[in-house]
Amino acid sequence: MKMKLDQVAKQISTPLDAPAFPRGPYRFNNREYLNIIYRTDMEALRKIVPEPLEIDEPLVKFEVIRMPDVTGLGSYTESGQVIPVGFNGEKGDYVHSMYVDNHPAIAAGREVGAYPKKLGKPNLYIDSDTLVGTLDYGTLRVATATMGYKHQQIDLEQAREEICKPYFMLKLIRGQDGKPRICELVRGEITDITIKGAWTSPARLQLFAHALAPMADLPVLEIVSASHILTDLSLPRTKVVHDYLAAEQSVEKKELISQK
Repeated sequence: MKMKLDQVAKQISTPLDAPAFPRGPYRFNNREYLNIIYRTDMEALRKIVPEPLEIDEPLVKFEVIRMPDVTGLGSYTESGQVIPVGFNGEKGDYVHSMYVDNHPAIAAGREVGAYPKKLGKPNLYIDSDTLVGTLDYGTLRVATATMGYKHQQIDLEQAREEICKPYFMLKLIRGQDGKPRICELVRGEITDITIKGAWTSPARLQLFAHALAPMADLPVLEIVSASHILTDLSLPRTKVVHDYLAAEQSVEKKELISQK
């Protein structure tokens, strides 16, 4: 007997008899962050941050996140770059890139959310007295971050503010005709969170040029701050805050009216 149309519509992912990921929400236990905020080249930022987001300072946050216990998704690590931005007077972060070592997390992040995830090999570990975060793409090293291990505690509320900033992502999906079907800017904000510990220490970051993982295109000019934060949290549903296709259609309509 064939699967009915209403049954197909209820499926979360393909293949239909073994979806790439289970339904959320997903709970993250002992989610551990290594965050390094650094100063970079403003012109390089302007080339990659989409309108209508605004850049106030040439800053980037490099992050490695270890997630050993995620309901439905298992255990994985991710690494990427996040850019402080403004949108309609609100300060937040634009999630620029994420490299992940877990297929369900990649599939769910891209299909359900708008997380810009690619396959990579990030790692977060302690080497003697040093917290180390690395990212490899294939067999090549893309990034190495080091930070003193738990030198100085951070106020937990300060850590909460760092993790719980509003964040923006670009969701882009094309139809079978090759044309954009969805092109949206979405916003999320973590609210369900427990901060279990937070520290700061001296930190350094090296980025290495790679054609398909171009983190080094945002060069490290100066380390601004570093944090090591341990949490339990749930990711929120995101909402659309700007529809690029609707905005484009509106501009085209105005141009047609002005030509009459």
